[in-house]
Amino acid sequence: MLGGMTTRPPSVDHVLRSPPGAAAVARFGHTAAVAAIRAAVVRVRAGEIAAAAVAETALAALEAAAQPSLRPVLNLTGTVLHTNLGRALLAEPAISAAVGAMRGPATLEFDLATGGRGERDDHVRALLCELTGAEDAIAVNNNAAALVLALAALAAGRETIVSRGELIEIGGSFRLPAIMESAGTRLVEVGTTNRTHARDYEGAIGPATALVMKVHTSNYRIEGFTAEVAPRDLAALAHARGVPLLDDLGSGTLIDLTRHGLPRERTVGDAISDGADIVTFSGDKLLGGPQAGFIAGRRDLVARCAKHPLKRALRLDKIRLAALEATLKLYRNPDRLAETLPTLRLLARPVAEIQAMADGLAAPLAAWAGEGWAAEVIDCQSQIGSGALPVETIPSAGIALTPPAGTSGAAVEALAARLRGRVVPVIGTIRHGALRLDLRCLEDPSALLAQLT
Repeated sequence: MLGGMTTRPPSVDHVLRSPPGAAAVARFGHTAAVAAIRAAVVRVRAGEIAAAAVAETALAALEAAAQPSLRPVLNLTGTVLHTNLGRALLAEPAISAAVGAMRGPATLEFDLATGGRGERDDHVRALLCELTGAEDAIAVNNNAAALVLALAALAAGRETIVSRGELIEIGGSFRLPAIMESAGTRLVEVGTTNRTHARDYEGAIGPATALVMKVHTSNYRIEGFTAEVAPRDLAALAHARGVPLLDDLGSGTLIDLTRHGLPRERTVGDAISDGADIVTFSGDKLLGGPQAGFIAGRRDLVARCAKHPLKRALRLDKIRLAALEATLKLYRNPDRLAETLPTLRLLARPVAEIQAMADGLAAPLAAWAGEGWAAEVIDCQSQIGSGALPVETIPSAGIALTPPAGTSGAAVEALAARLRGRVVPVIGTIRHGALRLDLRCLEDPSALLAQLT
């Protein structure tokens, strides 16, 4: 019987007629329900579950399979722009614009004035030029794509000069020399790891030189006995020899971050003012928008990039373009940017506000963790993340959950796994034998408390 503890599994038809079986059919369809029930019957024969649990087991399996793989989480790692957790949070106007673009046809490549074909980059081109001072600009799907496209369009079959101190490796083991090779340009290294001088560039420029390239060392910094050529001087040097300068800013920001109490970072406008002919940068990092990459600069060079065959393979869809346009428009009101742009709002949060939240959450977290666990309010150092200001940190506050005395590190790992297993997974970090929850990215304490019940 379905309701008894019999060792004989019920028939699939019998399970289908039970209340949970009928619920499985109603929610997931007959074919999926039958497949899940058959899998549960196999588990009865293997002695893993009782026959009475067949329908419930099948329904639970279907519900688990229906859960999305890409799920919202609470980011308590202390890294604001966490690459593995999706980087920037979109502003509400960007979310609304993306939803609007998803719901129906849109003017992606349609010119309302003429009734003819339009250009999708026109949705962001004027805004990018206005905010950076560039003559022209186009958008692709990330900054690596922007760099590959610029190199392929402007330097394929010729040489690109880069300082040895700027031959970076970005996330996922993608190395700049490999990116350059894939774009068809020949890398010419100059200087040394820690010191590169103007004479190094001058000695390397020749008839085969297509570009001089400056690269933001986005995930490390060389300190001590160092030397580099300032961007403005490098631009003048390249131009004197008739060679364009490509300035890859990596993350890229459109505003001076110091006005919000953050460390100084060169802006895209700075790079244009310093004489860069082409600037490449990201949209989903410090800029605070969806994943995107940009090529901005001289009109003739940007036009060459736009006409290259790779551009079509790397272009943005209507959803990201809608979100991107809405994000860029927020920069027209810089005085309100810390309110309207989530990335900047999180980076600029006062420590006292975060500390007060930690004080209120310590006791509930200790009670949830279990007997013997301690929850201590601690000072933290948050990171910006995603290659922005790699050695700079921001004072923050959080909670360290420490296991009972005498327990092993496995207890901390198990607690971290429990938090990751909540309906909305909670992601922290393990350090010095404790689970640390940096609260800089938690704006509503009830969101965390809901996961403890």
